[in-house]
Amino acid sequence: MPPKFGTSGLRGLVTDLTDTLVAEYTCAFLRACPHGGAVHVGQDLRASSPQIAAAVIGAVRDMGLRAVDHGALPTPALALASMGAGQAAIMVTGSHIPADRNGLKFYLPTGEIAKSDEQAILAALETVSDPAPQGDLVPETGALLAYVARYVQAFGTTALAGLRIGVYEHSSVARDVLADALAQMGAEVVPLARADHFIPVDTEAVDAGTREMLKRWCDAHALDALVSTDGDADRPMVVDARGTLVPGDVLGPLVAQALGAERICTPVSSNTLVDHLGFALVIRTKIGSPYVIAAMEEAQSKVAGYEANGGFLLGFAAQGPAGEIAPLMTRDCLLPIVAPLAMARAKGVSLAELVSDLPPRFTAADRIAGIPTEASNAFITHLTGDASARMAFFADRAAETGLDLTDGLRVSFGDGSVIHLRPSGNAPEFRCYAEAESVERAEMLMRETLAQVADRLG
Repeated sequence: MPPKFGTSGLRGLVTDLTDTLVAEYTCAFLRACPHGGAVHVGQDLRASSPQIAAAVIGAVRDMGLRAVDHGALPTPALALASMGAGQAAIMVTGSHIPADRNGLKFYLPTGEIAKSDEQAILAALETVSDPAPQGDLVPETGALLAYVARYVQAFGTTALAGLRIGVYEHSSVARDVLADALAQMGAEVVPLARADHFIPVDTEAVDAGTREMLKRWCDAHALDALVSTDGDADRPMVVDARGTLVPGDVLGPLVAQALGAERICTPVSSNTLVDHLGFALVIRTKIGSPYVIAAMEEAQSKVAGYEANGGFLLGFAAQGPAGEIAPLMTRDCLLPIVAPLAMARAKGVSLAELVSDLPPRFTAADRIAGIPTEASNAFITHLTGDASARMAFFADRAAETGLDLTDGLRVSFGDGSVIHLRPSGNAPEFRCYAEAESVERAEMLMRETLAQVADRLG
């Protein structure tokens, strides 16, 4: 399957992301979208990323524009730098998907591209640019310092004092900057499991073996919390002292509360506990940060957004414990790591205790890899259009009480549980989300449903 736009950026097999194709998409982006005269380029730690980044930089310069080379850094750090300069950016990353794949994330001077921009880029692939004098190449090393300073200035140098926090380093491009930020805010940092090869960590679907490993580390190192990110660090992973994963759609409402947000934009797949926390408005969107950002731009006021993968988007100038934190309209990993931990410490409670005060709604999510998108779509269309087929597939569930077709098929049942089915927007995978009154029940519903899907499509 050729590279295509998914829920966030262009993705495809490394073998298909040739220098020519990468240059074509880069030039199409620059023809179709505003750029401010320069393009900031970053990359994750995949083995394929340096070559792809070089192709991006070459294409930018061939268009007569200045290329600002940041090297390896988190996606939100790149976005913070480029938006601060009023210029475009391209991040070379496949995020959490396997190492045989990679991709490009495009940023306007104002933030992430919208779905309408994707269509404009695709249309611009068919046009040709006039020759231009080669643009300059400028190396840049200050973005990481500015990214860390954003949080230290907002939360203060003692926000995490007394906390012993493990950092699961793996191949996250944020593994050094994350440890540095936590230490500057007073935490004792314990580095764990640095990898010399790329590991695809999906913070929204953490497998049982990884969860057990994280729990063992918490016990063995007497940690107050354990944190990590996905490959390009726009999604957090947070584990409490007991080794229990705190889902992204639980971190999101906690951060929003901590920063005084009034309006929330979040995908339809997110935990419904947010509806019971007293926010003035909760807006549900399709899955993918472009949809969340579009809703945030319409909502205005003190608006924040987050996804079930944990990425948090800040749409207003918020007040932290030690200072202001400026808006950043792209998914960020550091804010949803720091804010809940700082909140728990300020209240004198553990992270687990902080979470336990929230409404008792729990989610579970996982995926089946290797399912072609066409097969996933056909199966979901069949269930959506045929109530008897849906009834047969969910025969062991309580009676159906609601149907939401915002993104895929989301079914509510009489016992309060929810099952949400959809194809991945980034890879040939079938995703399942479940929600129930307990962790165990949500996990069971998710596993049983995926087993049924595997029987049909596997």
